[in-house]
Amino acid sequence: MSRIHSGRKGRAGSHRPFPAVKPEWVTSSKEEVVEAAVKLAKGGMSAAQVGQTLRDSYGIPSVRLLTNERLGRVLKANGVTQELPEDLQALLKRVVHLQRHLLSHPKDNSNKRGLSLVESRIRRLARYYRQHKVLPDSWRYSAAGAALQVE
Repeated sequence: MSRIHSGRKGRAGSHRPFPAVKPEWVTSSKEEVVEAAVKLAKGGMSAAQVGQTLRDSYGIPSVRLLTNERLGRVLKANGVTQELPEDLQALLKRVVHLQRHLLSHPKDNSNKRGLSLVESRIRRLARYYRQHKVLPDSWRYSAAGAALQVE
């Protein structure tokens, strides 16, 4: 597969197979993992940050191996999801950063192009999320609205 906005081919390759059973050295129970994940998510962390913290600080290699559910579904079942999906939130944050940069550097044409590419990614992703009922049908991207949603 190729990339969307470049002439490069991307990074395909084999990955190490993921273990199907819980390692013996993991002593945490399902309830402890869910409790820790919910506590971290309520503290303002995104799902990716929660997973990374569980891996690095709590010694939990995979929430899915212990709970038989993905971390996002565990958080959703406990009512601690974000209003916008994490990938869309990251793109909006990136747009706000680029807009702020272009206010002080208006002749930076390469970043103007980068801004338009990121905005087109946002529109494409928003269309997907509207079709799958993750976002309401009335949700539309706007440059001013992006700054409000990020902060």
